[in-house]
Amino acid sequence: MKGLVLASSYGAGAREVDRAFERGVRHFFWGALRRRDFGRALRRLCASRRDDLAVAIQSFTHRRAALRASVDLARLRLRTDYVDVLCLAYRNAPIEPRILDAARKLVARGVVRSLVVSSHDRPLLRALAADPTFDALMVRYNAAHRGAEREVFPAAEAHRMPVLAYTATRWGSLLDPKALPPNEPRPRASDCYRFVLSHPAVAACLFGPATIAETDEALEALARGPMTPDELAWMARVGDAVRRHVRAAPPLGARDVARHALEMARSVARHGLTEDLLSRFNR
Repeated sequence: MKGLVLASSYGAGAREVDRAFERGVRHFFWGALRRRDFGRALRRLCASRRDDLAVAIQSFTHRRAALRASVDLARLRLRTDYVDVLCLAYRNAPIEPRILDAARKLVARGVVRSLVVSSHDRPLLRALAADPTFDALMVRYNAAHRGAEREVFPAAEAHRMPVLAYTATRWGSLLDPKALPPNEPRPRASDCYRFVLSHPAVAACLFGPATIAETDEALEALARGPMTPDELAWMARVGDAVRRHVRAAPPLGARDVARHALEMARSVARHGLTEDLLSRFNR
């Protein structure tokens, strides 16, 4: 079984970082939302175990100066000379030459060790699989979103380009009993991660727990190992049912819109702006 990468933007803090490290996780994604508590734990690990962990950050910027500043600020806050991975995030159009040049210069300076690109545009990722600038591709992949199996993974495997997957639980909807097919077992979160990691093209999968219990459940994926063909077929049926459930949902009325707006406002008040919240606009 391959690796899990702990992501910061769904509520994980120092306790989750420590538990994940204790249980063997060595890759940490201090993503778009660089939470202070998560960063403090990483800074402590960098001070004592720097050679034993890999720190990834990402940037959405289209400005060279902002890209450099993002990397330098992360290094300053973590008190480390370098970050292991810089992800050029959410690139749904050809990447501007000035950004590629800036990213390559960061690698040449030694303040970034490797480059990753993430996108929802699968044809773009397929083309980038052949680009030696990048060390890995980052793509949405789960039992309900399996298009990458056809549109990205063959090219990645052909060019020996590792794939980093995210949204393994489809923002929790793969665990929602209302969306599941009848007479099928309900998946656990660890089943969602096992499904993703069972694909040979996937090198690692992000997981974004909010609690210690969610951290432990995700890490069960590693203990339980790859899925059997029967389990993979079961998860595909679950994924298909979830997609049908989402598509069959009636349009939101004014009352529903107001309720969702209130829920989002409460979420921002409690947890700040999270990737889960942002993902509601790109499902």
